Amino acid sequence: MKLRTLFIVPGILAAGLVLAGCTTGPAEPAPATSTAPSSVSEDFNSADVMFAQMMVPHHVQAVEMSDLILAKDDIDPRVVTLAEEIKAAQKPEIDTLNTMLETWGMPQAATDGMSMGHGGHMDGMMTEEDMQALEAATGPDASRLFLEQMIVHHEGAVEMAQAQVDSGVNPDAVAMAQAIIDTQNGEIETMRDILLSL
Repeated sequence: MKLRTLFIVPGILAAGLVLAGCTTGPAEPAPATSTAPSSVSEDFNSADVMFAQMMVPHHVQAVEMSDLILAKDDIDPRVVTLAEEIKAAQKPEIDTLNTMLETWGMPQAATDGMSMGHGGHMDGMMTEEDMQALEAATGPDASRLFLEQMIVHHEGAVEMAQAQVDSGVNPDAVAMAQAIIDTQNGEIETMRDILLSL
């Protein structure tokens, strides 16, 4: 079954600050992930809203990429572990991000409607063609492609998370963004190391 992730970019995109990210810490979720809904700070600005609204589809795609690789045979065990960690981190963070938006009285990020894949790799998002290539890949080629794509995904996340740290005011969203920067810079190096040994 082909998996396709469709997204509606919120109108606030016109603000010009497109933020996205994904975290893959295996045991320590980003600080905002463990924040109870009742304690989410109500202070926010347009950068915080954009960060949360764009992070959700970014996370959804990371989970989809992980599902694709986990459904395959003959995948490098290190890649399997990485994909499992991504899924474990992304799903609860999606809930936390939507809780932030609800607390702020802002629309939750939509994950259906229009493809976000037409703009190339802006913010590290994979195109529909990229996702199809990952779905079709097998064995070592699939492991390699997943790592190459996830590095791009992470690089986009780090860049957008830094923009949130620089421009956001909500302490929970800023803390999540900083965790993304710290975690994913390390994961990028790990993925590059794995690629060299495949």
